[in-house]
Amino acid sequence: MTAKLPAPVVLENDVVRLEPLTMDHIPDLFAAGGGDEEVWRWMPIPPPSSENDLAKVARGLIDDDRHVPFAVVVVESGRAVGWTTYCDVPGFDESVEIGWTWYGRAAWRTAVNTDCKLLLVDHAFELGYNRVMLKTDVLNVRSQNAIKRIGGLHEGTLRRHRRRPDGTWRDTVCFGILEEEWPEHRARLRR
Repeated sequence: MTAKLPAPVVLENDVVRLEPLTMDHIPDLFAAGGGDEEVWRWMPIPPPSSENDLAKVARGLIDDDRHVPFAVVVVESGRAVGWTTYCDVPGFDESVEIGWTWYGRAAWRTAVNTDCKLLLVDHAFELGYNRVMLKTDVLNVRSQNAIKRIGGLHEGTLRRHRRRPDGTWRDTVCFGILEEEWPEHRARLRR
């Protein structure tokens, strides 16, 4: 397998539909979490203060060949409540990262995150990837717990990995899910 990112596709189950991110999603996305400091607290950028600011960030992800961004649409409402991406993982053969994920607060503590990860991890392994990586800020305990809950194994911490928007250094916690580990986690999550 080559180290190529997946092509943009639509992935769907009963809870969420992951669609290639477009500018048409921006109004829903801004309504879901734009400008909400808590939603954007752990992202590597400040909270967007307008739809235009959010559109610029989205455009950057769409145009960056190291990301395949998806709008996270709740099937029941048909509204986008966040986004997530597949990311390139330089230096790791046959690996893909799931990252740049955020959801508006209304989606927190719902099935949205679990169902998104089920779709994304399943798709990655169906395409022949060997591992899925997930990373988060060492201070983002909520995200770390969510990653562990879906089966991510803590693999280490990159110290002073990147600067946060406030200028402080972020240590990044790295998790991985290997192809052979996933069936057991998938079965548990689907129960």
